[in-house]
Amino acid sequence: MEDRKLVELAQEGSEEAFSELVRMYQSKVFSMALNFSRDRETADDLSQEIFLKAYLALPKFRFGSEFGTWLYRVALNHVRDFLRKKGRVKEVSLEEIGEISVSDDGVGKREKEREEERMKRLLHAHVETLPAKYRIVLTLRDIQGLPYDEISRVLKVSPGTVDSRIHRARKMLRKKLAPHMSREGGFYALP
Repeated sequence: MEDRKLVELAQEGSEEAFSELVRMYQSKVFSMALNFSRDRETADDLSQEIFLKAYLALPKFRFGSEFGTWLYRVALNHVRDFLRKKGRVKEVSLEEIGEISVSDDGVGKREKEREEERMKRLLHAHVETLPAKYRIVLTLRDIQGLPYDEISRVLKVSPGTVDSRIHRARKMLRKKLAPHMSREGGFYALP
């Protein structure tokens, strides 16, 4: 069943329809919460709170956007509020970032894994130094995998703004990471 029909049924009081929506979106909502909170228990609590908030606000949902876009917006706002109340400045985790390529020049598997882990920590540390608007857009695009138009709707900015923020964020990261890159390999492959 498609989202619109499930939302309509849930708005009419169908618990099964809302449960199906939760099943469809729970991994994405949890992943977003984990990326920002960096703690599984906190992410689990945030996810439950997000779905409760969505359930309570569902009668006001008027299909001005896709349900998924609306839910991402609810999730992002809830996580931002949580982090603001906690006074957390460093919000983004890159635990789920894909493998970082490291030149295989005969180095043993264990050393390669240590180098990859070092690079992930380095990347994570530098992402945390980016201004919030760049951390958020990178998280939504590169970690959550949202398309530009969806990010545009979630953040309520134009697609051009999304594109320029992603471009600037990646450029800032490359500049910050350049001194740490080896001549061969390394992460010049950043998108």
